[in-house]
Amino acid sequence: MHFSAIEDVRKHIDQIDIELVKIITQRAECVKAAARFKTDHSAVRAPDRVQQVIDKVRATASTTGLPEVIIEKTYRAMIDAFIDYEIEQHDGLQQDKN
Repeated sequence: MHFSAIEDVRKHIDQIDIELVKIITQRAECVKAAARFKTDHSAVRAPDRVQQVIDKVRATASTTGLPEVIIEKTYRAMIDAFIDYEIEQHDGLQQDKN
């Protein structure tokens, strides 16, 4: 990519951010759906699954030229936020059952 001004770069970043939010929203919908299948908070945290996701995105990053550390830090932060969200969803479902 070639940009002639910082404003062009920022505009492009803004467009990417809009797309990222849309995709993260789709991920949130999946997380919400997954909460229905989890039996407890331990199942929500699923450290083995977290590591599988990290390993996959690191491998993908390496094929695109993105430093693996950037994607790992990004995904760990995102996964932590989604775990909190999924626990809230799971707890809400449990209350509905009672």
